[in-house]
Amino acid sequence: MDNGTVRLILQDEELTAVLSGEIDHHTAQGMREEIDFTVHQSKPSRLILSFENVGFMDSAGIGLIIGRYKLMESLGGELIVSHLSPKMEQIVSLSGVGKLAKIEKGVRTNEANE
Repeated sequence: MDNGTVRLILQDEELTAVLSGEIDHHTAQGMREEIDFTVHQSKPSRLILSFENVGFMDSAGIGLIIGRYKLMESLGGELIVSHLSPKMEQIVSLSGVGKLAKIEKGVRTNEANE
């Protein structure tokens, strides 16, 4: 089992959270806490949730996105969701999250030819 992890990259006013592994009820809580702590510390104007290294996501992943959207909205910032696999993009689309957060298309790094 691949436990979910998050790698945070702060550059200028932008915080990128590179999510890895599986996002389920057990792993989402740790990811949320780590992202929220860093957002409160750095107050970025943009938060990017990158799903390029996520192999599986259930409804806890949707909750993770919605919660970060609410957090960024409360700070006057913007949330961007990027590098969703086609299956995850479908889940996100059906959940209505696309109406809240900007969904950026992007080739998942592990699917690129380089």
